[in-house]
Amino acid sequence: AANVGCPGSCSVSSNCTIDGFKQVIYPIMYLFIFFLGAVGNSLSIYVFFQTSQRTSVNIYMQNLAISDLMFVSTLPFRASYFLLGSRWIFGDILCRIMTYTLYMNMYCSIYFLTVLSVVRFVAIVHPFKREKVTNRKYARITCGAIWIFVLAAASPLLNKGVAGYSNPAKCLDLHPSSTHRVLMMNSFVLVVGFILPFCTIVFCYVFAIRALLKARAPQTKRAVCHRKALLTITISLILSLVCFLPYHILRTAHLMHSSCSHANLHQALVVTLCLAAMNSCLDPFLYYFTAENFKAKIRSLCCR
Repeated sequence: AANVGCPGSCSVSSNCTIDGFKQVIYPIMYLFIFFLGAVGNSLSIYVFFQTSQRTSVNIYMQNLAISDLMFVSTLPFRASYFLLGSRWIFGDILCRIMTYTLYMNMYCSIYFLTVLSVVRFVAIVHPFKREKVTNRKYARITCGAIWIFVLAAASPLLNKGVAGYSNPAKCLDLHPSSTHRVLMMNSFVLVVGFILPFCTIVFCYVFAIRALLKARAPQTKRAVCHRKALLTITISLILSLVCFLPYHILRTAHLMHSSCSHANLHQALVVTLCLAAMNSCLDPFLYYFTAENFKAKIRSLCCR
């Protein structure tokens, strides 16, 4: 479902009408995201390792940056596939890793953004319980649980021919015969991987706003804490709305209406997949504005 090729009624040998569209859009966007994401996430990881104040928020963000950097490192391979006219030349093992890494990054990103929203939400609504959710040991355990869960859940993508092709030359395209199987997988992933985390972020946003509106004028220090917490939740919500919501809606719609006659829907899916991939180069903005001491560290590096 990552890069759905000729679906439904198309034969394997036929070309979908948007092959030319994919050959232009994907390489341009993937290489653009690669350069921005590689620089942004490498710098972010360096800053997180250099920061002496290792808060739970910084631990979550550091893991998110590592996931993003792993993903952007695969984008040159994905771009070359489409530049060569949807022909994979890097072998079967690397082919499986490409799809696996895409979904691993996507859902790790969603879960880390969700956990960040919950931590910041508790800091606003239940400040006396803040120490429990901001504990660094608890943060490391949570990050480990997210990695294990997502890595295990995405593991079927490492199976040979999961998209229906025994020949890896069509690595990033979905074979018509596997559309029904992928649709069933999508139903589970849609609920567990996106709808539940997205609803959690929306809940945190709504009730954080509600709590701040009811609160008395806070002290200066607490006001800064609340502002940063609300900004974290707001940016997480915007990233989910822009990067992940359109892709999950159109991916589901495309799998349910898999036919070559839906070329416009397929083109829209290509665009939304690029938006989902762009999350990996937008996350550093979240770190810059909301991570502890991140902005000061960046400025000190610039001064050097």
